[in-house]
Amino acid sequence: MAGSNPTPYYTPTSKHTAATYHSPFLLKRPNLYSLVAVTFLCSAFYFTGLWQNRGSNSVITTSNIVHTTIPCFPSKNTSTNSPTSSKSTQKLDFTTHHSTDDGGAVTPDDSIKIYPPCDIKYSEYTPCEDPERSLKFNRNRLIYRERHCPEKNELLKCRIPAPYGYKNPFKWPISRDLAWYANVPHKELTVEKAVQNWIRYEGDRFRFPGGGTMFPNGADAYIDDIGKLINLNDGSIRTAIDTGCGVASWGAYLLSRNIIAISFAPRDSHEAQVQFALERGVPALIGVIASKRLPYPSRAFDMAHCSRCLIPWGEYDGTYLIEVDRVLRPGGFWILSGPPIRWRKYWKGWARTREDLNAEQNKIEQVAKRLCWKKFVEKDDIAIWQKPYNHVKCTEFRRRVKNPPICPAQDPDKAWYTKIETCLTPLPEVSNEQEVAGGQLEKWPKRLHAIPPRISRGTVNGVTEEDFQKDSQLWKRRVSYYKSVNNQLGQPGQYRNILDMNAFLGGFAANLVDDPVWVMNIAPAEAKVNTLGVIYERGLIGTYQSWCEAMSTYPRTYDLIHADSVFTLYENSRCEMEDIMLELDRILRPEGSVIIRDDVDILIKVKRIADGLNWDSQIIDHEDGPLEREKLLFAVKSYWTAPAAQGS
Repeated sequence: MAGSNPTPYYTPTSKHTAATYHSPFLLKRPNLYSLVAVTFLCSAFYFTGLWQNRGSNSVITTSNIVHTTIPCFPSKNTSTNSPTSSKSTQKLDFTTHHSTDDGGAVTPDDSIKIYPPCDIKYSEYTPCEDPERSLKFNRNRLIYRERHCPEKNELLKCRIPAPYGYKNPFKWPISRDLAWYANVPHKELTVEKAVQNWIRYEGDRFRFPGGGTMFPNGADAYIDDIGKLINLNDGSIRTAIDTGCGVASWGAYLLSRNIIAISFAPRDSHEAQVQFALERGVPALIGVIASKRLPYPSRAFDMAHCSRCLIPWGEYDGTYLIEVDRVLRPGGFWILSGPPIRWRKYWKGWARTREDLNAEQNKIEQVAKRLCWKKFVEKDDIAIWQKPYNHVKCTEFRRRVKNPPICPAQDPDKAWYTKIETCLTPLPEVSNEQEVAGGQLEKWPKRLHAIPPRISRGTVNGVTEEDFQKDSQLWKRRVSYYKSVNNQLGQPGQYRNILDMNAFLGGFAANLVDDPVWVMNIAPAEAKVNTLGVIYERGLIGTYQSWCEAMSTYPRTYDLIHADSVFTLYENSRCEMEDIMLELDRILRPEGSVIIRDDVDILIKVKRIADGLNWDSQIIDHEDGPLEREKLLFAVKSYWTAPAAQGS
């Protein structure tokens, strides 16, 4: 085996070259004698075995033959002389059991590094949004609530515990309305937002009535009101972003309309709001608009939303609206409800003066105008603006109004630790006023499989229309193979929140779109080609992420994690393989599943770490057979929790 990491009982099969095969007519005479002797001995042993078992009822037929793969590691408590008895020849159990709460104890093995449980105080640890670390940074413009990750010597080398009594979430769509109290043991919002109907505490669970500060009749009724103003039903609006999302009820109720929203809010005094959203099975990330761009490409969202999100849209030269403009698709809508909209009715309840609120709305109107947005409609508590389909008329307007200026040449999709610019991101050039900048998108669901405009226009380096079509067929076959190995993946209800760590064109997610799941597609910051814009043009969602750092999400976020060539991507980087695996363990639910595709030599190392994490794992052949060096590791995280508190 290649590499310097020999492992007992593993013999990877490599593709034979032409030189491996020899014609029998070219055999020399001594080799022919040896062949005859070996054949005679094999036949003798075979018939001797038949004679010894002549009294049994077994019958040797082709249907009795079972293909077994030689395990990558000898199974614990089995004879090392009998590799076929290893558990790696058995099917992994992907079903839920909740059978242990022993701290995830791992049987010691001198060849495997064991990762102990962390202290219970880390049960909700979000390394890059740690409240204690954030206090060291500038509080101006909420910079201290941005990502601030630990140094390498601060990284935890232990497994984050689930709270005592943790249960697998309710299955979707029940999870939209219910969550177990033990999973997110925080009652603060039930008191603070009691009047606004965000969340209620009912015994061992929380209930989400769908309320919000500006939609007392529920998110469904509020969305119906929006639907009377813009068309939410014809497939032209598919992707949305909710800023300052609370418990993400707006995004939760949009899903029934085939609109998928990324909801985000900072980790602030509204304890665990994003964690509640994820527990409900709704896409969400910890995040804030401050000094850095949002981690999404330009022209990503069909609709952006703020319902009393308390973002100062008119301040700082309109910086935050300028950032919304960057991520909003040409012709997309920005929806605002709450202060200052309809201030004449609410100003007393908001405890602000009429003059103050009027001035705030005027600032917002002026910034929107300078961005060339048009006021689409304002009715009752809702105001909607629309971004232009192109910048033909805007260019004329910008000659007179120079604030904000047009951004100089830059990459509008670069958004990983990229400073927000107070300039207008120019749209792709068009030939006439009727053309949609960047290309017209198909309506959902046709959008999913149509050639994305970024590819058809040749703006994604090295990716052609033919490449896109081949990739689509490739992932159709691969996902089918995954479901044949993990039958729970093919059964609705086992998984809801799914992460694809290296999504490329979104083919994995595209082949799960008919299942009751959502997929967070990751474009690694270190990838050679930025393809996240393509993913959004397909009507899917995702974000940028470097796997050398922790993700902006809570522990136990995802039910299934998929990693295609991730460890190859980071093989010679500043990342340690164990730190990436520890991050997977942090964000994976107890009894959650992992699928890792990579070169066999890398997967052998990955499996050692998986064993140290007490995952039940198995390396299996590529969908094209055993001669492929690329293999698959399927794993299941064990169920374990922190011990019960003393005196409880």
